[in-house]
Amino acid sequence: MTGSSAASGPGFDGVALPAPQLEPLTLDTPLKKALSAPQATALGKAFGFLTVNDLLSHYPRDYADREVLRPLNQLTPGANITVIADIISAHEKRMSSRQGTIVEVVISDGGGQFTLTFFGKNSQQWRLDQLRPGLRGSFSGKVRMYQGQSQLANPSYKTFESEEEEARDDPALRLKHKPLIPIYAATASETSWNLQTMIDQVLRRLGTLPDPVPQDLRVEHSLLDHTQAIRWIHSPDDPEQWMAAQDTLRFTEAWVLQCALMQRHSLARERRTQPRVPTPGGYLERFDAALPFVLTVDQEICAVEIAADMARSGPMNRLLQGEVGSGKTVVALRAMLAVADSGGQTALLAPTEVLAGQHLRSITTLLGPDLAAELMPTLLTGKLPVAQKRKALLRTVSGQSRIVIGTHALLSDTVTFFDLGLIVIDEQHRFGVDQRETLRLKGAEPPHVLVMTATPIPRTIAMTVFGDLDVSTIRILPAGRQGIRSVVVPMGDNGALFGRVWASLAQELALGRQGFVVCPAISPAEIEDEADIAPPPGDDPRPLFNVEEVLEGMRGVGSLAPYRLEALHGRMTSDEKDRIMRSFAAGEIDVLVATTVIEVGVDVPNASAMVVLDADRFGVSQLHQLRGRVGRGGVPGLCLLVTKSRAGSPARQRIGDVAATLDGFVLAELDLALRREGNVLGDVQSGDGSKLRFLRVAVDGDMIAEARQAAYHLVTGDPGIRTNPALRDAIARRLNDSERTWLNKG
Repeated sequence: MTGSSAASGPGFDGVALPAPQLEPLTLDTPLKKALSAPQATALGKAFGFLTVNDLLSHYPRDYADREVLRPLNQLTPGANITVIADIISAHEKRMSSRQGTIVEVVISDGGGQFTLTFFGKNSQQWRLDQLRPGLRGSFSGKVRMYQGQSQLANPSYKTFESEEEEARDDPALRLKHKPLIPIYAATASETSWNLQTMIDQVLRRLGTLPDPVPQDLRVEHSLLDHTQAIRWIHSPDDPEQWMAAQDTLRFTEAWVLQCALMQRHSLARERRTQPRVPTPGGYLERFDAALPFVLTVDQEICAVEIAADMARSGPMNRLLQGEVGSGKTVVALRAMLAVADSGGQTALLAPTEVLAGQHLRSITTLLGPDLAAELMPTLLTGKLPVAQKRKALLRTVSGQSRIVIGTHALLSDTVTFFDLGLIVIDEQHRFGVDQRETLRLKGAEPPHVLVMTATPIPRTIAMTVFGDLDVSTIRILPAGRQGIRSVVVPMGDNGALFGRVWASLAQELALGRQGFVVCPAISPAEIEDEADIAPPPGDDPRPLFNVEEVLEGMRGVGSLAPYRLEALHGRMTSDEKDRIMRSFAAGEIDVLVATTVIEVGVDVPNASAMVVLDADRFGVSQLHQLRGRVGRGGVPGLCLLVTKSRAGSPARQRIGDVAATLDGFVLAELDLALRREGNVLGDVQSGDGSKLRFLRVAVDGDMIAEARQAAYHLVTGDPGIRTNPALRDAIARRLNDSERTWLNKG
């Protein structure tokens, strides 16, 4: 009790009284009550932390052993780092160009060396006294390049000798100086050891925490209690402790997330809406009778699942996923016709005008002239001429159009439906939750919702991001598909290889077929969608292939001279894009030189050749989607993936993996493993930066499944989670405002 005696004071009889006991901290305690006002303010500014939970959820990103030095030759320029190293030398010299001195300190990991530089206006002898050769310490700052060498300029630092002196002055700090040092993601103003100091202050006052994971689950999975896990993750004595803490917190994260998703699913089921069932002799029955092909087994199963959902009084909330070209549109159209039979309307929301226009043409063709005339499919986009837009709005509000297809324009306040019974969202990952909710509120009663994706969803993503949705899957492709041959074309600096690429394209065109050439940029200065284009490896200075220059170059290629080549990209007006797509679909254009506006939904059976330039700048799923634009008819497809990436590089390996398989589900798992998805709920659903801390959907599938099963049993019997207040509070803390809003929207 030596540390508290100094705070004692004399009593009435001269007897020392014990120091006042501070109230134990809880996870919901504001930081301003747990730390000093300057500390709490600094954490709020640097990280947005407001509560003890916010601070304690900032887990170490690594641990450093005081006795083991790590290599310094793997530091990335621009990165904020904290390293432990030995001081090899330190000297001061005067600056030649201006007044002041520079102290240069060389630190070492025992092998490689690294330079620290400190600038000062006056003598820095005091710094040399602190940074003496032979001492070991931790050093924190941003890695910069100077004359080809990595260095830290004016870094923060702390020698272990100074820590020992602090411990002698304050015995309470002795426990902090353990062999393992937690390394936190830090900022220039808040270093890793500042965070460690504040977290240590909070841990000393932390009370026993209620556990969100029930006792039986903790025993079954050999988990620590929540208090112990929090203490060990921030202040472990050995690696076994922090690994045990990570295992516990990883399962806790999966458990809390799955309970939140199951709770939303349960609440959605309790809502009431109008069942939508087909009528005898109605639109759906007539459509099925006239359909010129037989649905695949997967299409039949998905159609039955959707019909069963829509026949209930609770609104459907279902994800329809399928391979590229697997026939999702016809399955969704059958659901639209069931709604039309009940007198209702469907809104089909597409991410681009090109895709919306393609849907209108495909649905009109599938319906045939009679049904199309009765149901009047209508296109509504933001760039429609005023007269056409007015006509489309009138058809929508009057109920004359039973199927309304559009882009974000459908979300406008000017769009009103007569009886919105079904929402179909294509390529759902392009839309945020708020956009989906805006459309849902246009129904007098909660409409049924069907979201579609041609990007297959890995099982673990389906259990996390889409854990509140029922999932239907189409794996089988329609009969008659001839497959696609994929070839990686390493360009390097050999421009002559372009001749072989264009010769292969010309061979396909000579057979009366059509093709695509895809570039990541519109012009040398304009990328189509910068968010979707990967940065070049290292400092690769080579410019991106772009539509304008590639199209001009192709028109000078002799083998392509007989063919009609046109551009298609996002800078064009709606009318221009629609005109070009119609001409391409009619066979009036042989090759489209395009950006990723043709990534999804473009369906031209005669297109057999796809050339993707700078293929290394696209992701796995993007490449698979682009490839899926060809080979959709009765002729085989050819996909040439042109890349400047080096042999053996991760980019080349990624392209090779895409070329090796046509199975989108296999590629989806590969894509997930490459991305090491850490931001599931926040990034994909709510557009927020809230991230999973330890849970990794690429590798924790079995754990997520177990947590999901347990969550199902809990929430089924207790939808409000009234029997587990700690879990209910954990859900509330885990979700930020936008995530909480998402979970409350159906």
